[in-house]
Amino acid sequence: MLGENVLENKVVVITGGGGVLCGSMAERVAAQGAQVAILDLKKENAEKVAQSINSKGGRAIGLEANVLEKASLLKAQAELHKNFGPCDILINGAGGNHPKGTTSKPFLEPEDLKGNEELTTFFDLDPDGVKFVFDLNFIGTLLPCQVFAKDMAQRQSGNIINISSMNAFTPLTKIPAYSGAKAAITNFTQWLAVHFSKMNIRVNAMAPGFFLTEQNRRLLTEENGALTARGNTIIEHTPMGRFGSPEDLLGTLDWLCGDGSAFVTGVTVPIDGGFSAFSGV
Repeated sequence: MLGENVLENKVVVITGGGGVLCGSMAERVAAQGAQVAILDLKKENAEKVAQSINSKGGRAIGLEANVLEKASLLKAQAELHKNFGPCDILINGAGGNHPKGTTSKPFLEPEDLKGNEELTTFFDLDPDGVKFVFDLNFIGTLLPCQVFAKDMAQRQSGNIINISSMNAFTPLTKIPAYSGAKAAITNFTQWLAVHFSKMNIRVNAMAPGFFLTEQNRRLLTEENGALTARGNTIIEHTPMGRFGSPEDLLGTLDWLCGDGSAFVTGVTVPIDGGFSAFSGV
């Protein structure tokens, strides 16, 4: 962990900050002296994280914001400026998957073509569901960058941290929309790093592996806590043999936020217990 107050006087914006993983990130940067704006579609979730930070002597505000609506983000930016000032560090944590962009089975087999209302094959994927996933992850990263990186460009200083995924490197079965959207985040991170390179704005991404959250808990564990078949497969293909915990993201966050990565831009860092490095053999 970086020393206390290493982010003193820095203003950090975290989208999706009301969730478990990004809430932990908000707590971390606040503990290092940053003033933190937690943005979330659900204001009560954002305010809950902010209250936790403030109760420990930190400085945080919880703001309602929709990362798919620029007007909503501009409204949040106005509140940010009124309370803390312009953004120094943007963490794009908002994202997620949708069942309508997911197939029922990992492989298409001949009998699947006979028709089964309970089965979603590749041919049954809902374009609106796929579009939702791409919009939430990619457009939901692009728009906050347009709004909050303007603060950075005007001062020629800043730091953007996107949230990609280890399935940006090798797609997971069953979730083509989410895998493709996260691959787009990694590509966009490289593009934006080059585009902003003359403005002293660094752009990098973190690629978490499998972390148990409320979004995926039912897919990976049974009600009694035992692993599902997919959960078992994941653990078998994770060399470190466990799911990640929120704390596992924080060391990389420290590095990307701090001066130790001052010459690092355009990279996506896997934090996945070796999942993306393992061939399965």
